[in-house]
Amino acid sequence: MVIKGKATSLDIAHMAGVSQPTVSRALRGSPMVNAETRQRILDIARQLNYKVDKNASSLRCQQSGTLALLFFEDPTNDDSLINPFFHSMLGSITRACALKGLDLLVSFQQLSSDWHADFEDSNKADGIILLGYGDYHESVERLQRLVEQGTHFVRWGAALPGQPGVSIGSDNFQGGFDISAHLLEQGRQRIAFLGHASSHYPEFEERYRGHVEALAARGLKADASLQHDAITTEDSGHAACIALLDSGKDFDAICAASDLIAIGALRALRERGVRVPQDIAVTGFDDIPLAASVSPPLTTVQQDTKQAGQLLVDKLLSLIAGEPVEGLTIPVKLVVRESSLGV
Repeated sequence: MVIKGKATSLDIAHMAGVSQPTVSRALRGSPMVNAETRQRILDIARQLNYKVDKNASSLRCQQSGTLALLFFEDPTNDDSLINPFFHSMLGSITRACALKGLDLLVSFQQLSSDWHADFEDSNKADGIILLGYGDYHESVERLQRLVEQGTHFVRWGAALPGQPGVSIGSDNFQGGFDISAHLLEQGRQRIAFLGHASSHYPEFEERYRGHVEALAARGLKADASLQHDAITTEDSGHAACIALLDSGKDFDAICAASDLIAIGALRALRERGVRVPQDIAVTGFDDIPLAASVSPPLTTVQQDTKQAGQLLVDKLLSLIAGEPVEGLTIPVKLVVRESSLGV
């Protein structure tokens, strides 16, 4: 490779087959870069007679006093592209940052590029909070890349073994168990589950696992034909409920993996003349503000967004300070409303 003019860290990155942030970390001796990669980068820098700008390096090492909050774009019925559940999370994270004297930079995750991995080296932010990620199998490689590049980040999601980085999440299994047990206590026996039940969506998978265990505790076996895939949107919940109704399967309750799925199911049942809860009981998960105002008001599982926001900020600050940090699961609370009560 022929370099015209003064060599840059981008030239080194190209020759070494790594990202520019990895070059920056290697040149300043970061332990986040393994010894073999660091030596390769240093050898190339020496070949190119590359000189580190010590003033610029010093500036990059300074903390900005800013955290970045990145949203995954969700399909919504409005222009926000933000899952309503995350609205309250945004408020709690903003308050937690304000109490620490920190600025908060809010943006959408750009899934087509790696710009989010460069926040720290560009001095835009000292660390990143990730909310949402779509299909986990599609995002895990990107999360692993953040780990390898030494980016300080925490994410909201199921805190399960073997996941890249630090995750803070609710006890989805217990929530799925508790709300299904509630339906059983109301005399419901044939409970359908609307929501993906695979590792592509770990939170939903855990909620379904709790649902299955609640049935098993009553000597009942989950009927696989009563589980219909749905992502967390009203339209997806509506479509899954229509498919369930059209299947001709007998059921007396719907346990939806999110409030939005449940609200879509309520619309489908209303269109088909099915009464809730007299004919079919319906429950959700999240306790978004809309859950209390739909007709009938929705029984759901409440996630503690205030505690979640505080924990996300605190854990990220600990990472930035170089302290050991582990993922954490926080308790949930069953909220009973009219949509699931026995008649």
